[in-house]
Amino acid sequence: MEEKRLDTDYGRNIELMSERLRVKESFDIIERHLTVCERDMCFFYIDGFVKDGEMLRIMQYLLSQKTIGTADELERKIPYVEVELTHEPSKIIRAVLSGQTAVFAESFGDTAILLDLRTYPARPTQEPESDRVMQGARDGFVETLVFNTALIRRRIRDPRLTMEHYSLGGSSETDVVICYVKGIADDDTVKEVKKKISSVKPKSLTLGYQSLAETLIRSGWYNPFPKIRTTERPDTASAQLLEGSVIVLCDTSPQAMILPTSIFDYLEETDDFYFPPLTGTYLRLVRTAILLLSVIITPLWYLSIEYSAILPDALAFMVPDDPGALPIILQLFLVEIAIDGLKIASMNTPDILSNSLSVVGALILGDFAVSVGWLCEDVILYMAFVAIANFAQQNHELGYAFKFMRLMILALVYFLGIWGFVAGVLLFLFFVATNTTLSGKHHYLYPLVPFNPRDFFHLLIRRRKRDFDRNREENS
Repeated sequence: MEEKRLDTDYGRNIELMSERLRVKESFDIIERHLTVCERDMCFFYIDGFVKDGEMLRIMQYLLSQKTIGTADELERKIPYVEVELTHEPSKIIRAVLSGQTAVFAESFGDTAILLDLRTYPARPTQEPESDRVMQGARDGFVETLVFNTALIRRRIRDPRLTMEHYSLGGSSETDVVICYVKGIADDDTVKEVKKKISSVKPKSLTLGYQSLAETLIRSGWYNPFPKIRTTERPDTASAQLLEGSVIVLCDTSPQAMILPTSIFDYLEETDDFYFPPLTGTYLRLVRTAILLLSVIITPLWYLSIEYSAILPDALAFMVPDDPGALPIILQLFLVEIAIDGLKIASMNTPDILSNSLSVVGALILGDFAVSVGWLCEDVILYMAFVAIANFAQQNHELGYAFKFMRLMILALVYFLGIWGFVAGVLLFLFFVATNTTLSGKHHYLYPLVPFNPRDFFHLLIRRRKRDFDRNREENS
């Protein structure tokens, strides 16, 4: 039976902690005994999670004392900023495994002191590789939760900014934080996110954000569209908070989840707001056009070949003179797979060679495939556009969703002709409209469903700062 409270006997408490933490089996869990005022005192902590300088300073302070007294008396004297008293063995064990230090003494009775002396290994808060901007801030989220919350607090110094802590994941006991600005965020959305996170009981969250996302949204696996929008940029997360979004941070993961999520949110990027409104609007419109065109360009081209007899003379150039040895439909599918093969090879290649491999590999493969006669030049041209268009937006999951939709439409065109193209476009819209996500009262197609004219206009036109501030005042 698990103990609910520490024993009044010091020896039994030390034996319990040593057994539950498995000190003898794990070399990095330290049980450190000190003799202070001729009484025994014991520290439990994990090597590598403790600030050595701070621990040494506290030990020196304790050894200089003439009396120790009770835990409550010592807690008021310890010269450190984060000190807590507790009576619960389970809480102590969880705290020690999270990096805190537990202090026991013969005079403490059934009480222990928790010192938050922890420090986690962390990389610098540098700009995310997959979320770069041409101008603006160069910091980014890291794998340490406290660092990430501090990056947001640095940008929003509003007392209404709320960060609620949860511990999830059974064995992993991963820290999760829900961030929102009280009075700006929609109350129903906040309640839904809290309810969802409180109700899930995952066995572990070892993969951080991805494990949490799959736990929160269990349905719709067949739908390739992203369920939750993420960002690794604290400036983007802060801006979303001030627009009424809810941010979910997960320890060990540099991604911040932005809720609610709409398909149109992916049309906005941080660069849009670091440029003047006219330039930001132009970039957004170009991005939208390229993304939509990337879905239908190869199916439309293949459709024009199938119906070349009725093409007007002005579009006759779209029909290749030399279609190659393989059927066009097979060529398109082969190049789609080859592009992903080059991506995988580039990711698994050392950095010093990755750029040359991806560029040279694509050139050599494409040139030889045309020379041998496997592929026609038109296929290389259209697939090169598709490959570049995938990088017009920064979410890789959305890029693959568009890829799957393009392949689906292409296959339907091959089997059903023009009616297959119509069916493919309708299925594309169906997948978008039925995607499951934590969107609160907002649909995945918001602001189209339900239609909001002002938000739809701002979706296409980058707002000025004063318009954003006026809208924020109205929401407050």
